[in-house]
Amino acid sequence: MAADNSVTPGQWLAKQIETGDPDLLRSMVKTMAESLMSAEADSLCGAGYGERSEERTNRRNGYRTRDWDTRAGSIELAIPKLRSGSYFPDWLLERRRRAEQALISVVATSYLLGVSTRRVDKLIEQLGIKHISKSQVSQMAKTLDAQVEAFRTRALDAGPYTFVWLDALTQKVREGGRIINVHVLVATGVNADGRREILGLQVTSAEDGAGWLAFLRDLVARGLSGVQLVISDCHAGLVAAIGATLAGACWQRCRSHYLRNLLTCVSKSAQPFVATLVRTIFDQPDAVIGSDTPTQNSLPQTLTA
Repeated sequence: MAADNSVTPGQWLAKQIETGDPDLLRSMVKTMAESLMSAEADSLCGAGYGERSEERTNRRNGYRTRDWDTRAGSIELAIPKLRSGSYFPDWLLERRRRAEQALISVVATSYLLGVSTRRVDKLIEQLGIKHISKSQVSQMAKTLDAQVEAFRTRALDAGPYTFVWLDALTQKVREGGRIINVHVLVATGVNADGRREILGLQVTSAEDGAGWLAFLRDLVARGLSGVQLVISDCHAGLVAAIGATLAGACWQRCRSHYLRNLLTCVSKSAQPFVATLVRTIFDQPDAVIGSDTPTQNSLPQTLTA
């Protein structure tokens, strides 16, 4: 499970959520879109929903539903209605593709690094929405943050998770007025229904054995069970953490990481040939290559505590 170098970690995670858990993506995009529409409608009314104010110029009058087709599936939006005049979110429904991409990007980044008013404010500016106050932006961030946190700490009760992939992404973040690199630990598994599911995600300052050990212990505490095979790179701290927390599971080196490491030892002119040759090895129907004896590294390794 390696991230493509041509995409950012946020884009990579958005794709993982989209393919692995479209229900989560639909739910979070729906929450964000409806929060933005509600805030804009309140601004047009001159006061918040149900709020008494002398500055009020209009009132809300329920909702009308409308389907919005996205890459994660059809979303039923609740669009606010006004008693006087009408409200139409043209920034969402007329510029659908742009709005969808912007919302999914913010949702993925929020899932990755947490929700912030700065990210929501940037989204509002990108979509061209006007007249939304700082307090409304803050409230929207809190709403999305609660939804993200609930998912990240949920019980892992869709097991057994027979296959689990572990990987780390590097992400630049702003901290204390400067830009630093952090490591995002990601676990993806195949649940009992045969669907890929993001099991957990954690941001650490360094990718070391202690970080992986704490991350895996949290997954086990939340209900990760039935793991028979773990796929990852050969990071020594990670392999040791797998053995300490998932005793009895087999470990297999990720072939994408293996190929990437191998090509660093080959001259640039020979890399296409070597890459093609290695891929043909992985395409073999079984572990026996040219003899009746399996190669030393052709089979998964069983880890013990």
